[in-house]
Amino acid sequence: QVQLVETGGGLVQAGGSLRLSCAASGSIFSPNTMGWYRQAPGKQREMVATVITGGKTNYQESVKGRFTISRDSGKNTVSLQMTSLKPEDTAVYYCNLVRIGPVVYDYWGRGTQVTVSS
Repeated sequence: QVQLVETGGGLVQAGGSLRLSCAASGSIFSPNTMGWYRQAPGKQREMVATVITGGKTNYQESVKGRFTISRDSGKNTVSLQMTSLKPEDTAVYYCNLVRIGPVVYDYWGRGTQVTVSS
């Protein structure tokens, strides 16, 4: 069992910055992928950024150059530094961990609200 806890959400003005953090605890094994997804009201959940054990990252095209994902494997944490925020970034942001192996396990945090005002 894995528990993911997100922190750092809030209300910011367009052009501002926020840093989200996610701490994972429990039965965590490598290799795995950690990342951030978001879901706005009335829209489907979408991938924002992911990072695999070893450091390979992947970003949604709309956030490239503005968001940076990083992880500390030793501490099982992942962060998302968001800059130049836009109103369209407004969503609930969820931390995700996928444990890769013969059986794949997919875990989600409860989410943290990010609201960007114009």
